Amino acid sequence: MTKNHEPIKSPQSPIGPQITLRSPAELADALPYMVGFHPNDSLVMVAVHGEGGRFGGRLRVGLPTTAAEWEDTARQVADCLVRGSERRGGKPDGIVLFLCQDPEEGESAQRVMTRLRPFAQRIRLACGGLDVPVLEALCISGGRYWSYCCPDIRCCPAEGNPLAAPGTSVMAAAATYAGLHVRGTLKEIENRLAPLRGPVAEEQVRALDRTAVGLVPRILDGTTREEAGAETLTLARTLMRRLTLAPPAEGGPPADDWDDALLGNEEAAALILGLQDREIRDIAAEWMEDEEAAPALRLWRALARRCVGAYGEHAAAPLTLAGWVSWSTGDEPTARIALSLALRADAEYRFAQLLHRACNEGIDPEGLRHCLREERRRREPRRKRPSLSRPAGRRSKTSRRNTRRTAGSEQ
Repeated sequence: MTKNHEPIKSPQSPIGPQITLRSPAELADALPYMVGFHPNDSLVMVAVHGEGGRFGGRLRVGLPTTAAEWEDTARQVADCLVRGSERRGGKPDGIVLFLCQDPEEGESAQRVMTRLRPFAQRIRLACGGLDVPVLEALCISGGRYWSYCCPDIRCCPAEGNPLAAPGTSVMAAAATYAGLHVRGTLKEIENRLAPLRGPVAEEQVRALDRTAVGLVPRILDGTTREEAGAETLTLARTLMRRLTLAPPAEGGPPADDWDDALLGNEEAAALILGLQDREIRDIAAEWMEDEEAAPALRLWRALARRCVGAYGEHAAAPLTLAGWVSWSTGDEPTARIALSLALRADAEYRFAQLLHRACNEGIDPEGLRHCLREERRRREPRRKRPSLSRPAGRRSKTSRRNTRRTAGSEQ
């Protein structure tokens, strides 16, 4: 948005017909639908192309924790978005900027806006240095929004404007019609992948210590590495079958608690350490579609939560697998978050680096899915894909109904 509130059009592909956003209020309301969740403590930048103001590439990073980081962060994010847009087909004609942070205890939302204003200005200068103007810069905090670009107090008062009630805007209606959903807040999604705490975490550390004493030497010994890898894969398939036959009654944190109760500490420890073998992890990545995807995602999330204490870096493997399954099944927002957390656990984890870049650049995951399918066919030319359920003749009708209801569902 410029000072004259010139219209900007939303992208056509995600929700069908183009939607014209004519005010900072409509831009603020559209943000969760652009990224797929409510971005807490985030800087979000969206490229704008053409005279009609079509949205293009977008970038989300966490807000710097200190003002000393603002200058470098501003240069890096401006360069990343502009150069990335150029690689994908064209330099942006403008950028829309969002700074999202809720007030801390004792702090007002207006104070957040004032505190972040110098950071917004640095980003505007960095984008201007690349000959790309910031068309609108919004601060969203405490259920209100402010424009850093509009000086008119009649539409942008000092106390800010309230955000629209959820689900009441044109953008919300269009997204609902298209079957798109906002997946809660960034913090809520991250919490589903965060390490456990308290006594359960201490018990898991002890289990990891015990398992490492026996498993790690076997992995390092080439003569038994293949045997240890086969045991890891067998255990993973066993747990996926267990999860398939025991679907949670509801989603979100209650579903995670349910899955955690289904996974023993020793089992989790064996899988976490076994997945540190890159070849085993690559085989596990093949469980990315059809009836295998949902239980695999539940398993990888549960394992990520078990990477506690000194084993935090081990979370890179299950987090990357969770990100890959999410991306493969069409949940790009969750995939980006999981892959970012994987890189936070281990910045040098190559598989996470490659997937994160590919997902952010809008590459179709079908190419990687095809490669994994072919590798699986080559490795198992005469074997049928392992079933996650018992043979039909040995299951009760209730079990078969549960399996049918669970297969392919998103947890």
